[in-house]
Amino acid sequence: MILDLDIGNTLSKWRLKDVASSEIRSRGAVWTREAWRPGADIPDLDVVSTVRISSVARRAVLEETVALLRRQVGVVHVAHSTREALGVSCGYEEPERLGVDRWMGALAGYHLTGGCCTVDCGSAITIDFVLPGGRHLGGYIVPGLRLMKDSLKLGTRNVAIDPDSEADSLLLPGRNTAAAVNHGIFMAAVSAVNRIYGEVCDREGVALPLLMTGGDARVVSRGLRVPHALWPDMVYAGLEASFPLTAAERAGRLSGAPQVPSPAGLEKLRASLALSMLL
Repeated sequence: MILDLDIGNTLSKWRLKDVASSEIRSRGAVWTREAWRPGADIPDLDVVSTVRISSVARRAVLEETVALLRRQVGVVHVAHSTREALGVSCGYEEPERLGVDRWMGALAGYHLTGGCCTVDCGSAITIDFVLPGGRHLGGYIVPGLRLMKDSLKLGTRNVAIDPDSEADSLLLPGRNTAAAVNHGIFMAAVSAVNRIYGEVCDREGVALPLLMTGGDARVVSRGLRVPHALWPDMVYAGLEASFPLTAAERAGRLSGAPQVPSPAGLEKLRASLALSMLL
């Protein structure tokens, strides 16, 4: 089995993937910690032959995790943001400072589409662009839904937006404090993604496929005005592309890759952007 780890500052996600069949056997998530417990935080390691890690947690967390896994597994691949990989050139002046989860998403998105906008809706909402030809422009970071809600200190942090809510209802003024906060942060998040996507595509003269991942992607996606696809395993797919271990991965087939809708035409994007700038 392959153990894939996507370690965030707050939450860490894991999955077990069968080497022979390339099927996902199990998955889970735990709070990120320095002292990992196999069988509780991560699966028992007796069935694991190789580990792949994407981590944005503190260095001590990654070092502790790698030390534990190398004692019991041996083969551990740790992803790093680099100047260039898989045909993509990093847009950061110091590539090592780009969050590796964003880099994995950019690599996976480019592998799938040949040029894309990737949006990761986690604690922060990150938006990255890779042009056809592989030039990563860099990106944007804005507060995520939970971070915006917590910052208001209105006692509404545990009142989440229902991911099945109709977008139209979330655009209405809230009639109690929890609703007002939820509708406000929804508007802020989707407005940021819509505007940033439109502005960059307009400036670069290309309408890019838009791919979304992260815990709040399903909520934010409901307010987007442009075609897009949800890809929950996008960071894992970047690990697969960087360290292909199964026959399917070596053939370029990435886990959970969605059907990507054609992007809106550039003229339509520009018309929508011009209208939003008038409002």
